[in-house]
Amino acid sequence: MSLHRRLSPYLWLCLMGGLAIFSSTMSKNPALPLFIRSLGVEERTLGFIAAASTVTGIVVSLPAGLLSDRWGRWRVIRLSLLIFASAPFLYLLVRAPWHLVLVRIYHGLATAILGPVALAAVADTFQEGRGERMGWYASATLVGRLMAPTVGGLLIIGDDFRWVYLGCGLAGLLALLAGTRLPHVRREKGPTVENAGRISRTSAASASPRWSALLLTSGMEAAQYFAYGAVETFLPLYLRGMGWEPRAIGPLFTLQVAVLAVARPWMGRLSDRWGRKRPIFLGLLVGAGATAAMGCVTGWAAIAALIGLFGLGMAAVTASTAALISELSPKEATGGSLGMLSSVMDVGHASGPMLAGLAVSAWGYGPTFGLVGGLLAAAAALFAVGGGGVNHRDTEVS
Repeated sequence: MSLHRRLSPYLWLCLMGGLAIFSSTMSKNPALPLFIRSLGVEERTLGFIAAASTVTGIVVSLPAGLLSDRWGRWRVIRLSLLIFASAPFLYLLVRAPWHLVLVRIYHGLATAILGPVALAAVADTFQEGRGERMGWYASATLVGRLMAPTVGGLLIIGDDFRWVYLGCGLAGLLALLAGTRLPHVRREKGPTVENAGRISRTSAASASPRWSALLLTSGMEAAQYFAYGAVETFLPLYLRGMGWEPRAIGPLFTLQVAVLAVARPWMGRLSDRWGRKRPIFLGLLVGAGATAAMGCVTGWAAIAALIGLFGLGMAAVTASTAALISELSPKEATGGSLGMLSSVMDVGHASGPMLAGLAVSAWGYGPTFGLVGGLLAAAAALFAVGGGGVNHRDTEVS
């Protein structure tokens, strides 16, 4: 009975996350850059519009995590589901680029809230094998990402994007329905008036080294998502410029997410056993090489191989960063710490399309992919130098 009561909310959370992320991913990959171009927007501006929803995450993720520490995880998660269910239908009203900016900001609230709070809920539930459990939840959401590009590509008919966003809306409504199965409970434990002073003094004693480790780890995730944002926005345009149809582009991103979905739990289990640092470092290096090579090849098989390698490197990084952050933070602040991770990550995710758009406009696609790969390699070097003391076995909190 106890096992059933423990696993059932986790399974509903995974189903809900998969549907929600399917909806949000289909709204942007590969539809969003093509939709923006259909509105007459040039490359130098396109990246800023594409990043509008991610900028929302920079501002919202940390407060959302803190709010979940106070209100409880499930209440805050349900708030995000209301946005997932309503935002897709607003795309049908877009007639100008600034309309799309407003819709993307609103839609971005959903993922900004759900991302850190759902991971905090998993961290609350599982102490042993936390990296693997977070990996399985991430894989459930990645099933949504896996299907979204192919389904979205098939639903684009010329410059008509209505069917894509109707499909997004249906998936968002199903996610909201799945969310009704989550438990109506508050967090069981939290700081009280009596122990608040003790918690504050204990936290202050280790605040400086923990803060440095939290920032360094968050920076690595930001670097990874900087590259991801650049690739997901400009690789479709690069391939479209070579004459590829959306139905050929979509499956490439499905392949990338398939690799992520399969590899995340395995990488999480590996980091549970071997420590978090090694997968982060190696994942950044693999992603760096794959990204730099994307502008040098033209064949479908070669691009697919590089996309798969990029997904493998991303799985190694992201399977370890969230678990490490949850272990570095005090229990009463897990939501806030994961919210900070999400906010810093979104800085990278938002700046990727912005800066890559400027680089593409100045130098073209090939040099831009090479530059992004070089930045990932530099992040790996920084982590190797500054992350020597970061290991989850040394930082677990009771």
